[in-house]
Amino acid sequence: MPKVSVKDLDVKGKRVFIRVDFNVPLDDKLRITDDTRIRASVPTIEYVIKQGGMPILASHLGRPKGKPDPRLSLAPVAERLEELTHHKVLLAPDCVGGEVQKMAESLRPGEILLLENLRFHATEEKNDPIFSRELARLADLYVNDAFGSAHRAHASVEGIAHHFATPAAGFLMEKELKYLDGALREPKRPLLAIIGGAKVSTKIGVIKNLLKTVDHLAIGGGMCFTFYKARGYNIGKSLCEDDFLNEAKSLLGNPKLYLPSDVLVATAPTAGVIGRTVGADAIPEDFYGVDIGEKSIREIKDLINSAKTIVWNGPMGIFEIDAFARGTDEVAKAVADATVRGAVSIVGGGDTIAALGKFGLVDKISHASTGGGASLEFLEGIELPGVKALKEK
Repeated sequence: MPKVSVKDLDVKGKRVFIRVDFNVPLDDKLRITDDTRIRASVPTIEYVIKQGGMPILASHLGRPKGKPDPRLSLAPVAERLEELTHHKVLLAPDCVGGEVQKMAESLRPGEILLLENLRFHATEEKNDPIFSRELARLADLYVNDAFGSAHRAHASVEGIAHHFATPAAGFLMEKELKYLDGALREPKRPLLAIIGGAKVSTKIGVIKNLLKTVDHLAIGGGMCFTFYKARGYNIGKSLCEDDFLNEAKSLLGNPKLYLPSDVLVATAPTAGVIGRTVGADAIPEDFYGVDIGEKSIREIKDLINSAKTIVWNGPMGIFEIDAFARGTDEVAKAVADATVRGAVSIVGGGDTIAALGKFGLVDKISHASTGGGASLEFLEGIELPGVKALKEK
């Protein structure tokens, strides 16, 4: 069901608690190296300000293990957010407590209050009801714009929502739900899923659920070697999860499932090593599989070219090493080209987004999901606590 949107709320003169995902990467000098997640929630923040509301932003950053850690303060985020929005950003010394409450109550139109790291309190991840209530006391309305955290039943994601009559979705949350739900419920067909990455274990549920819906599902990345071994092929020194051989074997007869017909192998999965292409059933004993092969690239591109909706999660090989990046590069370009021709493309997962960034294609697809784990669970058919907690229209 569609959720109540921030646009459905009367925010004028109200303090609006916005759960955002500002879990950004920092370098050794505590400088933000990628501000994509901050930029993604700016439209919701600016909308609230323009409508006369006062945003109170809350996020986690890293894993401080339930206690304050100055290296994981949101101070760098406050600085960057001020640059992006051109509004004054006040950084609270904590996310709850008397001083924070006073800051929230004295917030003026045009100002933004950013709470300090939620995970400085162990009660956040425990979804503690008292902590949820303390957070809720700061604001008049609640908006969740953190799809990347929607699969976590945490206090600021799930518990807090019960303290408001109309917990609503921000624009980023709405966009994520629109594309992902659309791909599962009413996709333009043919619907193609491309599932890559290293491990079958993290995506077997997604593969099973998608096979109910898709017209084709292509496997790539390190996980294909578990399927090869389940088929009886020698996989040399390639990655394999023996605990999932039976599950992989049970899917091999599905006519929707595509496995690469050839692979790139190398004597070591490291830079500086020259790879060579062999058939999927002819991997040498002492070699590692590092990418899909040339024939497989052509076959997957054919599937992409005929698709009207494409869901892609997981690279085709060790794309971080240029010599083993061709499969991921070619698939990325093909997905981008298909999007230009009118296909709907949804790409998720940190590594896949990073690959698109490496090849300069992030802006060439319909939607790049900000939620790795959340998008996987959604595609697996699991109801996300942070989405369930929002009010239905």
